[in-house]
Amino acid sequence: MSTDAGMILLAFAFTLFAGLATGIGSAIAFFARRTNYRMLAVALAFSGGVMLYVSFREILGKAQAALQGSLGERAGSWATAGAFFAGIALIAIIDALIPSVENPHEARTVRELEGLKPDRKADPAKLHRLGLFAAMAIGIHNFPEGLATFVATLHDPNVGLAIAVAIALHNIPEGVSVSVPIYYATGSRRRAFGLSVLSGLAEPAGALIGFVLLRHFLSEAVMGVLFGIVAGIMVFISIDELLPTAREYGEAHEVLYGLVAGMAVMAISLLLVL
Repeated sequence: MSTDAGMILLAFAFTLFAGLATGIGSAIAFFARRTNYRMLAVALAFSGGVMLYVSFREILGKAQAALQGSLGERAGSWATAGAFFAGIALIAIIDALIPSVENPHEARTVRELEGLKPDRKADPAKLHRLGLFAAMAIGIHNFPEGLATFVATLHDPNVGLAIAVAIALHNIPEGVSVSVPIYYATGSRRRAFGLSVLSGLAEPAGALIGFVLLRHFLSEAVMGVLFGIVAGIMVFISIDELLPTAREYGEAHEVLYGLVAGMAVMAISLLLVL
């Protein structure tokens, strides 16, 4: 893993790019006359395919190699499995602590949010609260995602870029889930867009805080544990959020094709850098 200044800046740039995609979602909600749900479904499924393939094929393998090198074959294998499920448990606990009504990872689709029109006598205070809690929830979720992108980039920029793109795609509808209720509650596009972008900035913040806290402890074993946790987080996000949301927006076969395409593109990109 590289820790020189140039690579650290690149890793930070990737996390910033992924986080700012919430602003893209906000802009789409305000200015697009019609949302292309089919394209969104395929993009989310593609993102899920990328994250699933790179987690099982690349990141989990790196975790096992690092931990087996430090702890031995048997203990390293157990530690890898433990780190993987610890990552799943971490993001599942974060999900459980956020009320489902305000949680952008629950089944509230862009279609539902676009139905929040002022002429439907919606309670502005309730809409404002929904948007604020969605921003907070996205911020909390983005912390471990930012660390995942950052750590992966330090180890392999090609893998880090793929993860950043995948996370950016799934941040777009999250940006919508923040900006739409805030806009209809306040009438301010600027405030809605600002909160949407701010929630995405938790992505690079998570990367920066994680790196500052862990940089003096980045041994081979610690990196192995981090990779295992990252793999678990990404698998959970793909199965719990990306694929169900994609299915809400598109047809089953479109989602399947997007998923397979994401896996295929990730597989080819990894083979090309061998």
